[in-house]
Amino acid sequence: MMKIVILDGFTENPGDLSWEGIAKLGELTVYDRTNAADIIPRIGDAEVVFTNKTPITRETLEACPNIRYIGVLATGYNIVDVQAAAEKGITVTNVPAYGTFAVAQAAFALLLEITNRVGHHSDTVFRGKWTQSPDFCYWDHPLMSLHGKTMGLIGFGRIGKAAADIAKAFGMNVIYCTSKEGSLDDVLKNSDVISLHCPLTKENEKLINRDTIAKMKDGVIIINTARGQLIDEQALCDALNSGKVFAVGLDVVSKEPIDAQNPLLKAKNCFITPHIAWAAKESRQKLMDIAVDNLKSFLAGNIKNRVN
Repeated sequence: MMKIVILDGFTENPGDLSWEGIAKLGELTVYDRTNAADIIPRIGDAEVVFTNKTPITRETLEACPNIRYIGVLATGYNIVDVQAAAEKGITVTNVPAYGTFAVAQAAFALLLEITNRVGHHSDTVFRGKWTQSPDFCYWDHPLMSLHGKTMGLIGFGRIGKAAADIAKAFGMNVIYCTSKEGSLDDVLKNSDVISLHCPLTKENEKLINRDTIAKMKDGVIIINTARGQLIDEQALCDALNSGKVFAVGLDVVSKEPIDAQNPLLKAKNCFITPHIAWAAKESRQKLMDIAVDNLKSFLAGNIKNRVN
C-alpha cells in the first residue's frame, strides 16, 4: 500500500477537519509539526509527502528516493526545491485560490478595526466606562468613514479583485497597479488606504520603504495580507511613529513567528494578526478538498496544479 506522510498538518487541520480523503488513498501518517532533524527519517520510504511550511530540499530528496509526489498544502511553494524535484521526476503541486474571499475579508477586518476600533471600544464598555459616562455615547479614538475614500491595491489578482469588490460596496473609489499595468506612483500618491495583494518577488522586496512612503498621502493607512517581506519594517515603524502613516494592519511580517525585536511591536497604531487571513474553516476545507483532488488526479495520470 502506498505510504503517505504529512509533515506539518496542524495548521491546516488542528482537529476540526478530517484527513479521511487522503487516508483512503494510502497508508497515512500525520505529524502536527516536524523539526529539521526529523524530516528525512519521517519521510523514510514514503512515496507521497505533504508539506505546508516544512522545507523539502535537494538533500532530502536524495535521502528519500521513493518520493514520487509532493503536495504543498498552500499556494506558495518556495519551501520545496522544485528544480531538484523536477530533475528526479517528482511531481510537485500546490493549492491555488482556496482562500481568496477569506483573505479579502481579513484585509477589511484589519481596516475596520483601524477605522472603528470595535475591539477597543467594546473593552471599555466591559471595563465600566460607558456605565460611568455622563453622555449617551463616547469615543476615545478617531472614527473614520470609508465612503468616498480611495483604496489603492498593489496587486490585482483574485484576492485583489475580491478586495476591490468589498471596497466598492463601502462606497470607496478603487485604483490599482500590477507589475504589468497601472501606475505604482499613482497608487502611492492618491490612495487613502493602500492594500498589498501581490506575490513576493526579488523585484518588489521592501516595496514599501522610506522612498515609497514619502510619496504617500499624510495619514495614509496601509494593509498587508500578502507577504511581510514586501515592507521595510523599520521604515514603516518610523512612519507610524512620526504620523506620516496613520495606521497599519498586518497579517504577515518579515520573519514568522514574529521576532520579539521586530520594531513594529512598539510602533503606534499598528495592528498585527498572526498570519491567519487564510485560516477560516471554510477556506481550510477547500484547501483540503483541492489537496485530495490533486493527489487523486496524479494517481490517475491527469495532473492538476503542478508547479514544476
